[in-house]
Amino acid sequence: MPKPHMCSAALLDKDLSGQTFVVTGANSGIGLVTATQLASQGATVVMGCRRTEEGEARAAEIREQHSSAKLEVYALDLGKLDSVRAFAKTVQDKHDALQGLINNAGVMNTPQQKTADGFEMQIGVNHLGHFLLTELLLPALKAGAPARVVIVSSCFHDKAMGREGKIDLGDLFFEKREYDGWEAYAQSKLANLLHAQSLAKRLEGSGVTAVSVHPGWVRTNLARHSMPVWVQNYILRPVFGIMGMIEPWQGAQSSLHAALADDVPEHSGAYYSQLGVYRDKSFNKGGWPMKSPNPAANDDATADALYEKSRTLVGLA
Repeated sequence: MPKPHMCSAALLDKDLSGQTFVVTGANSGIGLVTATQLASQGATVVMGCRRTEEGEARAAEIREQHSSAKLEVYALDLGKLDSVRAFAKTVQDKHDALQGLINNAGVMNTPQQKTADGFEMQIGVNHLGHFLLTELLLPALKAGAPARVVIVSSCFHDKAMGREGKIDLGDLFFEKREYDGWEAYAQSKLANLLHAQSLAKRLEGSGVTAVSVHPGWVRTNLARHSMPVWVQNYILRPVFGIMGMIEPWQGAQSSLHAALADDVPEHSGAYYSQLGVYRDKSFNKGGWPMKSPNPAANDDATADALYEKSRTLVGLA
């Protein structure tokens, strides 16, 4: 089995003093690992957390490891656009300039349900909440350029448990078709990838780079709607490890590379993949960057249409 892609030691020793990064879902999983690493390198890290008490607890633990860590914890519920706007305002009030936004938080294979604004939960949280946040923070990112927007997608944007990744612009919320949790997840993760592509075009010449990443099959709480987390973490962990499941530190590598590597601005709009599962097995080894084997992931017209529809849905049009 191929080994996971890993950042170089030099990249993880880079001095980030004076730089500010926003990380969503920073209280657990790869978001927590990403926030910890950036803080350890001297960056100020703004942790967007749905559960702020948990976020504060994790921030305290980071400070125990790194006494000089600069961390800020603010409430962010991506399923509520009002919460996204309030978080963005708080960040903008505190920071005139940002060097990075890592759209990391997400949900997977949820039962059919809606966000506070009436969106299907997975497209609402994984894409639309992050879409609005990104748009609101673009002025600060442009002021802090060179800056990066890193959007966490998934290899399941290609196929998720056999379901094709595609964007149904006429029925994003499964109001006309039968709901399928994996199909909805695939759609939301494809939306993440297309968001990075369309954003990169719109940011050309601004000094802000936008990319999407696949972190790998990571042992996190993301699986809670598919199986009990304790089953994943204890009963099946040895088997899943043999099958390719990796740990959060390995899963954070694609995000860290995309946020920090010097050559990433040469590939704005690109997709950076850890080891994955794709329709064409030759892609499973991943690549930093690589072209997705899903034809829908390379459709500029759909990317542009999704961008405009997203602006309307979040109230920016």
